[in-house]
Amino acid sequence: MSMALKQVFNKDRTFRPKRKFEPGTQRFELHKKAQASLNAGLDLKQAVQLPHGEDLNDWVAVHVVDFFNRINLIYGTISDSCTDQTCPVMSGGPKYEYRWQDELKYKRPTALSAPKYMSLLMDWIEVQINNENIFPTNVGTPFPKTFMQVAKKILSRLFRVFVHVYIHHFDRVSQMGAEAHVNTCYKHFYYFVTEFNLTDHKELEPLKEMTSRMCH
Repeated sequence: MSMALKQVFNKDRTFRPKRKFEPGTQRFELHKKAQASLNAGLDLKQAVQLPHGEDLNDWVAVHVVDFFNRINLIYGTISDSCTDQTCPVMSGGPKYEYRWQDELKYKRPTALSAPKYMSLLMDWIEVQINNENIFPTNVGTPFPKTFMQVAKKILSRLFRVFVHVYIHHFDRVSQMGAEAHVNTCYKHFYYFVTEFNLTDHKELEPLKEMTSRMCH
């Protein structure tokens, strides 16, 4: 990692505080297990597989929070070059445009600038992962029936951050010496969502060519 990049990542330029796992909880232990696999240099394709005897919902919850923290940080590093002027539409090249919709202010899909979309997205995800009724933190509290549906929606929307960063801001990523870091994070994310079928194939379409070079 280059010195410039180290400084950026050490500043922890996330938009909001990281969601952390409470020590002593099963989720904290799973998080440590996932990190240990990565730190041991385990093949990413193997690292995402569900450990024997573990609950899939817990494994997905741990990764959703982790990917949120990491992708939020990646976007934070290029956010100074992603403005209403440079990116008036949240897109992934000329063929893909992403519109924002939520249950609150934007009841219909609405075209927004990329930074506005990103800000609403990160706020929305933060609300979901801090909601005890969706992401229960107490061991023994069951996950709701809708958990996987919410997790899929979060991961699909986080994938769009990668699409925008790769297609519109990769020169900035390279300039900062962050290319290897972003590529590793992307591969980890891609292997995870495809291992558990957590994202529709049409969502993966914009980065299909790059992915086939990088991950196959």
